[in-house]
Amino acid sequence: MEGILEIYHRPYNPDYPVVCMDESSKQMLKEVRVPISSKPGKPERFDTEYERNGTSNIFMFFEPLAGKRFVDITETRKAVDWAHQVKDLADHKYPIAKKILLVQDNLNTHCGASLYKAFAPEEARRILNRIEFHYTPKHGSWLNMAEIELSILGKQCLNRRIPDRSTFKMEVKVWEEKRNAVALPMNWRFTTDNARIKLKKLYPTIDS
Repeated sequence: MEGILEIYHRPYNPDYPVVCMDESSKQMLKEVRVPISSKPGKPERFDTEYERNGTSNIFMFFEPLAGKRFVDITETRKAVDWAHQVKDLADHKYPIAKKILLVQDNLNTHCGASLYKAFAPEEARRILNRIEFHYTPKHGSWLNMAEIELSILGKQCLNRRIPDRSTFKMEVKVWEEKRNAVALPMNWRFTTDNARIKLKKLYPTIDS
């Protein structure tokens, strides 16, 4: 935890960008009956019945100090899916960065081995040399700022039925562009000193 907090309070350095990564999923739901349009004094109404139309995975990459995020929608969330996302991050999102500091959780696919599953050894090693992994502790996913962005995405864009992946991609892309246009950095206030006070019970007791 203190390692993550220390990284968050480093000054902005484009050669060593701090990027937070998280992923989630969304169930695609099709309407089986046409919703009733809203009228004065009455909101739009939907039938309780719906048709399941598969799921989509959301990859969220968020650079808190630059206030920009990159969102991609995929069909699956396998190790090779994550590997291709990291390759794109290194080669296209941050091609001139010396090292990308990637903050993420401990999901078993979020590791260097996944790159070797997706690419030849030379290519996997090349990508790994551009990435420095920083993992949030168990039960500490709240330390990942990409999780906060996923929550905002859910509240602002995904809090309704979305029928298919193409519609999902389009709406998420619009949300991403609008949010990036503002480009406000994340105002992260939780420090190591805060942690040592508020989470004192989690620290070992040292007898003097």
